[in-house]
Amino acid sequence: MATSVQISCIKKSDRQSAHERIQQVGGINANGTRWQLPLDQAIAGVERGEWRFYVSVNGVSVWVIVAISASGNKYLKTQNDGEQPNNLLSLPECP
Repeated sequence: MATSVQISCIKKSDRQSAHERIQQVGGINANGTRWQLPLDQAIAGVERGEWRFYVSVNGVSVWVIVAISASGNKYLKTQNDGEQPNNLLSLPECP
């Protein structure tokens, strides 16, 4: 069974661009330590059923899914983001 994990921060190659690819996702463990995963490892973990990521924005939690871009690249987005994945991309930069 997949472990549910909250993503609370991201790292992008260009923080100012909403269209830049996320390079890493991260969050805080139950013991208060921080974790970070490269995007490819996060995607692989979701596809293996190891993790089920979610994002909480303004008290509303949404699941993060693996999607495929028009050019065939896998990426993460929240289920209800449609074409503009603002919930995930609007998260703060991981320290």
